[in-house]
Amino acid sequence: MPLLTWIAELADDPLVLDPDDRPAEQRTNTWWMTAEEEDRRTLTVQQVVDAFERTAALLRERVRALGHHGPATFYVWHDVLAGQLRCSTGSVGPRDLPFRGNYLPTTDLGPIVADHLADDEPGTVLRTELVDIGDLDEPPNDGDVLDADGNWVPGPPLPPLPVWVRDVGTAGGA
Repeated sequence: MPLLTWIAELADDPLVLDPDDRPAEQRTNTWWMTAEEEDRRTLTVQQVVDAFERTAALLRERVRALGHHGPATFYVWHDVLAGQLRCSTGSVGPRDLPFRGNYLPTTDLGPIVADHLADDEPGTVLRTELVDIGDLDEPPNDGDVLDADGNWVPGPPLPPLPVWVRDVGTAGGA
């Protein structure tokens, strides 16, 4: 089961915690993985959640061994467009993760994993879900939609991205 193996290997991969160099943290500490077809058929949500919990516990030990003092968060999200589970570790608290858009920290990883495992064609966008944007002088803003007359108008606000968070920092951290 490659997905469980990849999750376990995260705990041994290089780990950088440097509040003064967050880009280095992101480059080094961000991973992505996709469940293979067999994993989608055979793994349960709970097996994947348990694998991430074990990895978080091992990362907490590594953070302490590195002598890092302060906040550190291990976090996981489902990138639907890429068809991947993504995860990272950063020297920030759960409310300061490096997402540009709206996200919602959660302690329940189950729904995130379930969405990923239920994706029969990861990273695929159906043609019927595509919108022809035509020739634009300026690209629309995220969330804009075409009205019946073909004009771009603000769409409904996008729901926040659920992101599972686990504190792996040291005492005195977040």
